[in-house]
Amino acid sequence: MSWIFLIIAGGLEIVWSAAMKQSAGFTRLAPNLLMLVAMVGSFGLLALAMRNLPLGTAYMIWTGIGAVGAFVLGVVLFDEPLSPARICAALLIVAGMILMKLSQ
Repeated sequence: MSWIFLIIAGGLEIVWSAAMKQSAGFTRLAPNLLMLVAMVGSFGLLALAMRNLPLGTAYMIWTGIGAVGAFVLGVVLFDEPLSPARICAALLIVAGMILMKLSQ
């Protein structure tokens, strides 16, 4: 169950980072509210996951899901540039998450 909490927490991290982008510097109410709700949910689920998972593993997987997910959303929704170097960086984050999980 801890891994499920962690994956959902990572997904909510993607949601709050995208909502933060849409908030236009905290000037738009709806994205700000979505961001706050997603942040609380993300942190709460991360805390639940950390009951049974090591701190380093849980935190790395959580931030990795958020980082790679935000990268993908940035490219897909916000027309951010896609370059071989950025793809390689995202793949290295994914490789790090896999290695962290396997070394647990």
